[in-house]
Amino acid sequence: MKALVFPGQGSQYVGMGKELYESRKDIKDLMDSANKILGFDILSVMFNGTEEDLKKTEVTQPAIFIYSVAALKTALNGVAPEMVAGHSLGEFSALVANGVLSFEDGLKLVSTRAKAMQEACDANPSSMAAILGLADDVVERICEETPGIVVPANYNCPGQLVISGETAAVELACQNMKNAGAKRALMLPVNGAFHSPLMQPAQEKLAEAIHNTKFYKPTMPVYQNITTTAVTDPEEIKLNLIAQLTGPVKWTQSVQNMIQRGATSFVEVGPGKTLQGLIKKINNTVEVSSAI
Repeated sequence: MKALVFPGQGSQYVGMGKELYESRKDIKDLMDSANKILGFDILSVMFNGTEEDLKKTEVTQPAIFIYSVAALKTALNGVAPEMVAGHSLGEFSALVANGVLSFEDGLKLVSTRAKAMQEACDANPSSMAAILGLADDVVERICEETPGIVVPANYNCPGQLVISGETAAVELACQNMKNAGAKRALMLPVNGAFHSPLMQPAQEKLAEAIHNTKFYKPTMPVYQNITTTAVTDPEEIKLNLIAQLTGPVKWTQSVQNMIQRGATSFVEVGPGKTLQGLIKKINNTVEVSSAI
Protein backbone atom coordinates (compact mmCIF):
# COMPACT_ATOMS: atom_id res chain seq x y z
CA MET A 1 0.00 0.00 0.00
CA LYS A 2 1.25 3.44 -0.93
CA ALA A 3 1.09 6.44 1.40
CA LEU A 4 1.74 10.05 0.45
CA VAL A 5 3.38 12.26 3.09
CA PHE A 6 3.83 16.03 3.01
CA PRO A 7 6.58 18.01 4.80
CA GLY A 8 6.21 21.08 6.97
CA GLN A 9 8.08 24.25 7.82
CA GLY A 10 11.85 23.99 7.62
CA SER A 11 11.95 22.04 4.35
CA GLN A 12 11.94 25.16 2.15
CA TYR A 13 14.82 26.27 -0.08
CA VAL A 14 15.31 29.09 -2.59
CA GLY A 15 14.48 27.90 -6.10
CA MET A 16 11.97 25.28 -5.04
CA GLY A 17 9.29 24.68 -7.62
CA LYS A 18 10.98 26.55 -10.44
CA GLU A 19 11.69 23.44 -12.53
CA LEU A 20 8.13 22.23 -12.02
CA TYR A 21 6.79 25.65 -12.99
CA GLU A 22 8.76 25.60 -16.23
CA SER A 23 7.99 21.98 -17.10
CA ARG A 24 4.20 21.79 -17.35
CA LYS A 25 1.47 24.26 -18.23
CA ASP A 26 -1.03 22.84 -15.74
CA ILE A 27 1.48 23.31 -12.92
CA LYS A 28 2.38 26.80 -14.15
CA ASP A 29 -1.31 27.76 -14.17
CA LEU A 30 -1.78 26.37 -10.66
CA MET A 31 1.23 28.21 -9.27
CA ASP A 32 0.35 31.46 -11.07
CA SER A 33 -3.06 31.35 -9.42
CA ALA A 34 -1.33 31.40 -6.01
CA ASN A 35 -0.12 34.96 -6.62
CA LYS A 36 -3.69 36.10 -7.29
CA ILE A 37 -5.07 34.27 -4.25
CA LEU A 38 -2.44 35.68 -1.90
CA GLY A 39 -2.29 39.16 -3.41
CA PHE A 40 1.49 39.26 -3.73
CA ASP A 41 4.17 37.65 -5.90
CA ILE A 42 5.14 34.68 -3.74
CA LEU A 43 6.61 32.83 -6.72
CA SER A 44 9.37 35.41 -7.11
CA VAL A 45 10.35 34.82 -3.48
CA MET A 46 10.27 31.06 -3.96
CA PHE A 47 12.29 31.11 -7.17
CA ASN A 48 14.65 34.05 -6.73
CA GLY A 49 14.31 35.46 -3.22
CA THR A 50 16.77 35.34 -0.35
CA GLU A 51 16.82 32.61 2.28
CA GLU A 52 15.93 35.27 4.85
CA ASP A 53 12.81 36.31 2.92
CA LEU A 54 11.74 32.71 2.42
CA LYS A 55 12.21 31.91 6.12
CA LYS A 56 9.48 34.31 7.24
CA THR A 57 6.60 32.18 8.51
CA GLU A 58 3.95 34.09 6.52
CA VAL A 59 5.95 33.29 3.33
CA THR A 60 7.38 29.88 4.21
CA GLN A 61 4.11 28.13 4.94
CA PRO A 62 2.19 29.08 1.78
CA ALA A 63 5.36 28.53 -0.31
CA ILE A 64 5.77 24.96 0.92
CA PHE A 65 2.06 24.31 0.44
CA ILE A 66 2.15 25.63 -3.14
CA TYR A 67 5.18 23.55 -4.03
CA SER A 68 3.78 20.42 -2.39
CA VAL A 69 0.47 20.60 -4.25
CA ALA A 70 2.31 21.25 -7.51
CA ALA A 71 4.55 18.24 -6.83
CA LEU A 72 1.45 16.15 -6.13
CA LYS A 73 0.67 16.27 -9.84
CA THR A 74 3.85 14.28 -10.52
CA ALA A 75 3.55 11.92 -7.53
CA LEU A 76 1.07 9.29 -8.54
CA ASN A 77 2.67 7.63 -11.59
CA GLY A 78 -0.45 5.60 -12.23
CA VAL A 79 -0.54 4.09 -8.72
CA ALA A 80 -3.27 5.44 -6.48
CA PRO A 81 -2.28 6.07 -2.86
CA GLU A 82 -4.45 4.62 -0.11
CA MET A 83 -3.64 7.00 2.75
CA VAL A 84 -2.08 10.42 3.35
CA ALA A 85 -0.45 12.34 6.19
CA GLY A 86 1.37 15.62 6.63
CA HIS A 87 3.83 16.92 9.20
CA SER A 88 2.26 20.01 10.84
CA LEU A 89 1.74 22.45 7.93
CA GLY A 90 1.94 19.44 5.60
CA GLU A 91 -1.45 18.27 6.82
CA PHE A 92 -3.07 20.97 4.66
CA SER A 93 -1.31 19.63 1.55
CA ALA A 94 -2.45 16.13 2.49
CA LEU A 95 -6.05 17.37 2.63
CA VAL A 96 -5.80 18.68 -0.93
CA ALA A 97 -4.37 15.31 -1.99
CA ASN A 98 -7.36 13.42 -0.61
CA GLY A 99 -10.00 15.85 -1.87
CA VAL A 100 -10.99 17.46 1.43
CA LEU A 101 -9.82 20.95 0.43
CA SER A 102 -9.52 22.76 -2.88
CA PHE A 103 -6.15 24.30 -3.68
CA GLU A 104 -7.57 27.80 -3.29
CA ASP A 105 -9.24 27.14 0.06
CA GLY A 106 -6.20 25.26 1.34
CA LEU A 107 -3.90 28.15 0.40
CA LYS A 108 -6.17 30.72 2.05
CA LEU A 109 -6.22 28.67 5.27
CA VAL A 110 -2.45 28.19 5.22
CA SER A 111 -1.95 31.92 4.73
CA THR A 112 -4.32 32.71 7.62
CA ARG A 113 -2.53 30.15 9.80
CA ALA A 114 0.92 31.50 8.96
CA LYS A 115 0.00 35.15 9.64
CA ALA A 116 -1.72 34.25 12.91
CA MET A 117 1.27 32.18 14.05
CA GLN A 118 3.66 35.02 13.18
CA GLU A 119 1.53 37.48 15.16
CA ALA A 120 1.53 35.13 18.14
CA CYS A 121 5.33 34.83 17.92
CA ASP A 122 5.78 38.59 17.72
CA ALA A 123 3.46 39.19 20.68
CA ASN A 124 5.12 36.61 22.90
CA PRO A 125 8.68 35.69 21.86
CA SER A 126 9.36 32.11 22.84
CA SER A 127 11.47 29.15 21.79
CA MET A 128 11.80 25.55 20.65
CA ALA A 129 14.59 23.02 21.15
CA ALA A 130 15.54 19.65 19.68
CA ILE A 131 16.12 16.81 22.14
CA LEU A 132 18.12 13.82 20.91
CA GLY A 133 18.69 10.49 22.59
CA LEU A 134 15.99 10.38 25.25
CA ALA A 135 12.88 8.20 25.45
CA ASP A 136 9.56 9.96 24.90
CA ASP A 137 8.36 9.38 28.45
CA VAL A 138 11.52 10.92 29.91
CA VAL A 139 11.11 14.07 27.78
CA GLU A 140 7.44 14.26 28.76
CA ARG A 141 8.25 13.89 32.47
CA ILE A 142 10.96 16.57 32.41
CA CYS A 143 8.64 18.99 30.61
CA GLU A 144 5.96 18.38 33.24
CA GLU A 145 8.42 18.94 36.09
CA THR A 146 9.97 22.12 34.63
CA PRO A 147 8.47 25.40 35.91
CA GLY A 148 6.75 27.54 33.27
CA ILE A 149 5.28 26.53 29.92
CA VAL A 150 7.28 23.85 28.07
CA VAL A 151 5.74 20.90 26.24
CA PRO A 152 6.67 18.18 23.73
CA ALA A 153 5.84 19.68 20.32
CA ASN A 154 7.11 17.25 17.65
CA TYR A 155 7.51 13.50 18.07
CA ASN A 156 9.67 13.20 14.94
CA CYS A 157 11.13 9.70 15.36
CA PRO A 158 12.32 7.54 18.26
CA GLY A 159 14.94 9.50 20.17
CA GLN A 160 14.18 12.81 18.42
CA LEU A 161 11.66 15.17 19.96
CA VAL A 162 11.22 18.91 19.77
CA ILE A 163 10.03 20.83 22.82
CA SER A 164 8.33 24.22 22.76
CA GLY A 165 7.37 26.99 25.18
CA GLU A 166 8.56 29.99 27.13
CA THR A 167 12.25 30.64 26.48
CA ALA A 168 13.34 30.38 30.11
CA ALA A 169 11.39 27.15 30.59
CA VAL A 170 12.78 25.64 27.38
CA GLU A 171 16.34 26.54 28.38
CA LEU A 172 15.89 25.02 31.83
CA ALA A 173 14.28 21.90 30.36
CA CYS A 174 17.26 21.53 27.98
CA GLN A 175 19.65 21.52 30.92
CA ASN A 176 17.51 18.96 32.70
CA MET A 177 17.41 16.82 29.54
CA LYS A 178 21.21 16.85 29.37
CA ASN A 179 21.39 15.88 33.04
CA ALA A 180 19.04 12.98 32.26
CA GLY A 181 21.38 11.70 29.53
CA ALA A 182 20.23 13.42 26.33
CA LYS A 183 22.86 13.25 23.58
CA ARG A 184 21.94 16.79 22.56
CA ALA A 185 19.53 19.48 23.71
CA LEU A 186 19.79 22.19 21.09
CA MET A 187 17.90 25.50 21.03
CA LEU A 188 16.44 26.04 17.54
CA PRO A 189 16.72 29.32 15.59
CA VAL A 190 13.00 30.15 15.83
CA ASN A 191 11.28 33.01 17.63
CA GLY A 192 8.12 31.20 18.57
CA ALA A 193 6.66 28.21 20.36
CA PHE A 194 4.77 26.28 17.69
CA HIS A 195 2.48 23.47 18.87
CA SER A 196 2.30 24.81 22.41
CA PRO A 197 -0.32 26.64 24.49
CA LEU A 198 1.38 29.91 23.46
CA MET A 199 -0.23 29.49 20.02
CA GLN A 200 -3.72 29.95 21.52
CA PRO A 201 -4.30 33.40 19.90
CA ALA A 202 -3.41 31.97 16.50
CA GLN A 203 -5.64 28.95 17.10
CA GLU A 204 -8.67 31.19 17.60
CA LYS A 205 -8.10 32.98 14.28
CA LEU A 206 -7.50 29.71 12.43
CA ALA A 207 -10.62 28.13 13.96
CA GLU A 208 -12.81 30.92 12.59
CA ALA A 209 -11.33 30.53 9.10
CA ILE A 210 -11.67 26.73 9.16
CA HIS A 211 -15.29 26.83 10.27
CA ASN A 212 -16.04 29.18 7.34
CA THR A 213 -14.40 26.86 4.79
CA LYS A 214 -16.02 23.97 2.92
CA PHE A 215 -14.42 20.61 3.76
CA TYR A 216 -15.37 17.73 1.47
CA LYS A 217 -15.53 14.01 2.22
CA PRO A 218 -12.04 12.54 1.66
CA THR A 219 -11.24 9.98 -1.00
CA MET A 220 -8.88 8.23 1.43
CA PRO A 221 -8.05 8.44 5.14
CA VAL A 222 -5.76 11.13 6.53
CA TYR A 223 -3.66 10.24 9.54
CA GLN A 224 -3.75 13.46 11.52
CA ASN A 225 -1.01 14.74 13.82
CA ILE A 226 -3.25 15.00 16.88
CA THR A 227 -5.08 11.66 16.71
CA THR A 228 -2.38 9.63 14.83
CA THR A 229 -5.23 7.50 13.44
CA ALA A 230 -7.17 7.34 10.18
CA VAL A 231 -9.79 10.10 9.96
CA THR A 232 -12.46 10.38 7.26
CA ASP A 233 -15.13 12.64 8.78
CA PRO A 234 -14.81 16.25 7.52
CA GLU A 235 -16.00 17.79 10.78
CA GLU A 236 -13.52 15.73 12.80
CA ILE A 237 -10.76 16.72 10.38
CA LYS A 238 -11.59 20.39 11.03
CA LEU A 239 -11.41 20.00 14.81
CA ASN A 240 -8.11 18.11 14.61
CA LEU A 241 -6.57 20.81 12.38
CA ILE A 242 -7.53 23.44 14.94
CA ALA A 243 -6.24 21.37 17.87
CA GLN A 244 -2.93 20.78 16.07
CA LEU A 245 -1.86 24.41 16.48
CA THR A 246 -1.53 24.11 20.26
CA GLY A 247 -1.03 20.33 20.44
CA PRO A 248 1.88 18.06 19.51
CA VAL A 249 2.75 16.67 16.09
CA LYS A 250 2.77 12.92 16.78
CA TRP A 251 4.63 11.93 13.62
CA THR A 252 6.24 8.78 15.02
CA GLN A 253 2.92 7.39 16.17
CA SER A 254 1.15 8.37 12.93
CA VAL A 255 3.70 6.56 10.75
CA GLN A 256 3.59 3.50 13.01
CA ASN A 257 -0.19 3.39 12.68
CA MET A 258 -0.02 3.77 8.90
CA ILE A 259 2.40 0.84 8.70
CA GLN A 260 0.17 -1.22 10.99
CA ARG A 261 -2.73 -0.53 8.60
CA GLY A 262 -0.74 -1.78 5.61
CA ALA A 263 1.49 1.04 4.34
CA THR A 264 4.65 -0.40 2.76
CA SER A 265 5.72 2.53 0.59
CA PHE A 266 5.92 6.21 1.56
CA VAL A 267 6.29 8.92 -1.09
CA GLU A 268 7.34 12.35 0.18
CA VAL A 269 5.57 15.07 -1.80
CA GLY A 270 7.19 18.48 -1.38
CA PRO A 271 10.57 20.08 -0.83
CA GLY A 272 13.42 18.14 0.75
CA LYS A 273 13.78 14.61 2.11
CA THR A 274 13.28 15.20 5.83
CA LEU A 275 10.28 12.91 6.21
CA GLN A 276 11.99 10.05 4.37
CA GLY A 277 14.82 10.14 6.89
CA LEU A 278 12.42 10.19 9.83
CA ILE A 279 10.32 7.33 8.44
CA LYS A 280 13.39 5.11 7.97
CA LYS A 281 14.30 5.76 11.61
CA ILE A 282 10.78 4.81 12.66
CA ASN A 283 10.76 1.62 10.56
CA ASN A 284 13.63 0.71 8.25
CA THR A 285 11.73 -2.05 6.44
CA VAL A 286 9.44 0.26 4.44
CA GLU A 287 10.25 1.89 1.11
CA VAL A 288 10.67 5.66 0.97
CA SER A 289 11.04 7.91 -2.07
CA SER A 290 10.47 11.44 -3.37
CA ALA A 291 7.66 12.41 -5.72
CA ILE A 292 10.19 14.32 -7.84
